[in-house]
Amino acid sequence: MDKEHKYLKVPEVAEELRIAHSRAYELVADGTIPAVKIGRSVRVSRKELLRWLEDQRYLDVARQ
Repeated sequence: MDKEHKYLKVPEVAEELRIAHSRAYELVADGTIPAVKIGRSVRVSRKELLRWLEDQRYLDVARQ
């Protein structure tokens, strides 16, 4: 049984969102997805990622 971590590595974010690793790095680098730097590692709070996803659902995706 896997324990869910509170903080995800960027490749784990990519897997959760089912997007390319390079796209996940872009979203983190430009601040679209909130992240923290711990030493040389970048981590994304699972809680913040879920909050960000909730905010995205209100966008009008039908126009895109």
